[in-house]
Amino acid sequence: MALTPEEWQAVWLSAKVAAFATLLCLPLGIALSWLMARREFFGKALIETLIQLPMVLPPVVPGYLLLMLLGTRGPLGSWLQQHFGIVFAFDWKGAVLTSAVIAFPLMVQPVRLAFRMIDTRLEQAATTLGATPLRSFFTITLPLALPG
Repeated sequence: MALTPEEWQAVWLSAKVAAFATLLCLPLGIALSWLMARREFFGKALIETLIQLPMVLPPVVPGYLLLMLLGTRGPLGSWLQQHFGIVFAFDWKGAVLTSAVIAFPLMVQPVRLAFRMIDTRLEQAATTLGATPLRSFFTITLPLALPG
């Protein structure tokens, strides 16, 4: 059973949206997960609440809010269209952004738990042996968190 050209186009669009949403979520999600797992700061509870909000709300609500904000008549959407010619509403870029917003909490939670489970003494040992904190993160922390 072969797919029609329209079905292949839908498969391609889904794959493209998923790939770009993942690329959009990954760096910010890893950084925010590390921050939430390793640091205490004022406003941490508020950030945790904002991260979890898309999971608690029905998917229609974040979609509607994004449409109102980034639509061509929305405050940010009209500005982006006028100054940069970027349109999110009813475009594959809007699907990427919406998918990233909805998927973000699903990525942050397990990565944050993975960072919490890493023994910080391993990172400290790497820094005492001359590794910079950034090198320690990429060579010790991130590989140990990879299963999460």
